[in-house]
Amino acid sequence: MEGFTLIDDRPVDHALYAAHRDFFDATRPETPCLLLDLDVVSARYRELRAGLPDAAVYYAVKANADPDLLRHLVELGCGFDVASVGEVDACLAAGADPASISFGNTVKKESAIRYAHERGIRLFSVDSAAELAKIARAAPGAEVCCRFIVRTTGAQWPISRKFGCTEDDAVALLRDAVSLGLTPRGTTFHVGSQQREPDSWATGVATAARVAAKLAAEGVELDLLNLGGGLPVRYEETVPSLQTYFAAIDRAVTASFPTRPALIVEPGRYLPGDAGMIRSEVVLVTERENGLRWVYLDVGRYNGLVETDDEAIAFPVVAVRADGGFADEAAPAVLAGPTCDSTDVLYERTPVSLPVDLRPGDHIDILATGAYTTPYASVGFNGFPPLPSHCFGATDH
Repeated sequence: MEGFTLIDDRPVDHALYAAHRDFFDATRPETPCLLLDLDVVSARYRELRAGLPDAAVYYAVKANADPDLLRHLVELGCGFDVASVGEVDACLAAGADPASISFGNTVKKESAIRYAHERGIRLFSVDSAAELAKIARAAPGAEVCCRFIVRTTGAQWPISRKFGCTEDDAVALLRDAVSLGLTPRGTTFHVGSQQREPDSWATGVATAARVAAKLAAEGVELDLLNLGGGLPVRYEETVPSLQTYFAAIDRAVTASFPTRPALIVEPGRYLPGDAGMIRSEVVLVTERENGLRWVYLDVGRYNGLVETDDEAIAFPVVAVRADGGFADEAAPAVLAGPTCDSTDVLYERTPVSLPVDLRPGDHIDILATGAYTTPYASVGFNGFPPLPSHCFGATDH
């Protein structure tokens, strides 16, 4: 593409985004916008199926609920992990089989449980006695998985204490499920989003095996292990190969379970993450105190980039000029969003290297933004609309 200058040398695969730029040039959607390549999603799905062939894939819809993406995943044979009535409806509208949907949120209104059950969803997650009682009332005969908490390091976006019970509580809850007329299927856990340590799953798998063994001794058989999400996307740093993760998970399951259970894996970030690119426009370039350059974009924390909070996720960025190239020289710049809110700053502690002659009207491509961007966009903060999404590829659905 003429005028394209790569400024960032982070380890993301920049060649992956040529198709996004071709699509933008051909269609010229208004910026800011998310461009999502469904062919990349297909490739990630195939990698996961090949790496964990005995695991059913249930996509975590919260990562990106674009209708075209969900329909494409249905066509691939993917299942879904949902967190709300809205996500239930989105998956069913996309053609998903209710039998391939798991209601994984452990905090649900009783009406939401009933709604899902009436539409054919049978698998629910739980981590408390009160939630178990709600499921028994609203979804009689349903299947349940118990989520326990697991302590790990290495996650870029750690999972808090909001979810999960202790190992002993998991045993008690699954035991009680039987007396409530429910079917205890197994356990589930989450090692944290953007997990950079492949061996992090081993602790959770071992805990799940102990829970299963204790219940088996009481005559309660579990046959399912939900491994949760956490598989990473390449952002500002190199992460281990996916094959390393797959091998570590397989090794942990083999070592912990005498009889291998059915497996579910719930990727969220991993499937659409590097399939997405946000095309943004430079609105203002100016110098602030200490001579530091500030670059303001038409996209920010409140319309899609909330994961830049505390600079937790460092998305690779690329400067684009349609009518010619940039100067060879680059310099640090603070990157900020467009809203009239002082917290709408993306990268200040770690400035981004951008061309010294960057000017309003130039574009900034923010890479690997297919997950946890559009779902986080506010409905209209400061009057700015939510981030629009455009899918392409997969024979243009």
